[in-house]
Amino acid sequence: MAQKQEEDDKVRLDKWLWAARFYKTRALAKTAIESGKVHCRGERCKPSKEPRLGDELQIRVGLEERTVEVKGLSVVRRGAPEAQLLYAETEQSIAKRESMAAMRKSGAMGIISDGKPTKKQRRQLHQFQDSGAAQ
Repeated sequence: MAQKQEEDDKVRLDKWLWAARFYKTRALAKTAIESGKVHCRGERCKPSKEPRLGDELQIRVGLEERTVEVKGLSVVRRGAPEAQLLYAETEQSIAKRESMAAMRKSGAMGIISDGKPTKKQRRQLHQFQDSGAAQ
């Protein structure tokens, strides 16, 4: 029993992010950490970092950025209700995330491309470029 508790005290950051359901796989969590999308106590970290209770993590997933405090450690991925007990999101993070979502919904953050432009959009681009070249 004591050995099991020691193992839960020593958990890799990538495994914790996976167990807390921020990323679908450990490989995605590892890639996110290595690319600088996860910061521990304001600094970049490695996937092998061992988070401790009370640590503050900044996690960026897609367009959302969360600041969470580590409340529990686990090496096992369980259901979402149990995973949410492993962390607590800060009030500032919740407010910022909701305001950014509202801005995206209203279209205030600009146009986000869905891929290739349509034929109509291409015509408009060509018209715009031709009018700029003539001046």
